[in-house]
Amino acid sequence: MWTADATIVANDLTREDLILDRRQISKALLGVVIGAPLLEPLEWWLRHGSAITIPGCARPGVGVQEVEQLENAARVFRAWDDQHGGGLRRKAVVGQLSEVNELLREAHPPEIRRRLAGTMAQLAETAAMMSWDSGQQTLAQRYYALAVRAAREADDPAFCALALAGMARQLLSLGRPSDALELIRLAQNYAAGHLTQTAEAMLHTREAWAYGQLGRTTAFRKTCEKAYEAFEHSEPGVDPYWIHYFDAAELSGTLGGRLLDIARRDQSFAGEAAGYIDRAIQLRQPDRRRSAALDQLGMVEARLIEGEPEEACRAGHAALQVVEQTASDRVAKKLARVYNRTEQFVNVGVVAELRERMRPLVAATA
Repeated sequence: MWTADATIVANDLTREDLILDRRQISKALLGVVIGAPLLEPLEWWLRHGSAITIPGCARPGVGVQEVEQLENAARVFRAWDDQHGGGLRRKAVVGQLSEVNELLREAHPPEIRRRLAGTMAQLAETAAMMSWDSGQQTLAQRYYALAVRAAREADDPAFCALALAGMARQLLSLGRPSDALELIRLAQNYAAGHLTQTAEAMLHTREAWAYGQLGRTTAFRKTCEKAYEAFEHSEPGVDPYWIHYFDAAELSGTLGGRLLDIARRDQSFAGEAAGYIDRAIQLRQPDRRRSAALDQLGMVEARLIEGEPEEACRAGHAALQVVEQTASDRVAKKLARVYNRTEQFVNVGVVAELRERMRPLVAATA
């Protein structure tokens, strides 16, 4: 990934992806790179990596208008993922990425080339999110890495940091907090001076997530404070469009989810987690279905940890109305976790009723 020309990597990756047999997906986790084999080559490349090689001659007719159309398409695909989740347009994103890569394999004026590389970075990052949300972990990591490379070619350190943060979030979901923390530090160092306050706040939430998983509660609290402080100084008017998703609801929901992680080990954190998650639920935009589903399921789990099954069930029925509207693998895994936790209250009538409603949804995604 870090030694071959990026356009060759993109060509191989998109071609392989477009013909991927869905029966191979269950094996996707086996190829995720972790530890030194991931971090050492990446850190070296950020310091010394070369730009994409420019072969051939310019393609006639590739100008500002065509580039703007490709940029707008990348925005539409990202907005779709932010709203719905589940990778429902994943193959379309990969196809568009393949087209942009073909353009990058030809020579263009520097500004056109930079914007094409930026579009490739955005499409690759969206493909990564959609692949992860479809349960295809290895493909997701490879697309994140491609997004990092293309963002550097586009001279966009901030988007490069976003892609690194995406890689970190994926590793956090796989229980690799030390690796994730190193990726966040790389992102913060590489993009220093190029990040808006909103992007800074987002990176701090990922850093806090890692500290929470590592059991470093004091560092977790301190980093949460940094996230809030940065967010208080946000200026939406200067934020790039790709960080607009990180609003007050996302901040509260992310930190509430991390408190919930800690509450699984120490139930005294459950009430605080519920407070953050409740604020996220109140603030969440109605079209952010995947995030809303994760919020609602988080509230159910927090109430169960508190030993409040009736409150959990009230939240649970509201959650299922949202869960039924998304095909997200992340939501499916969260639903299965909550379903398993309800087992300890199986003799409570309202819980048994909720489990009956949850069971077919859990079975459908097993």
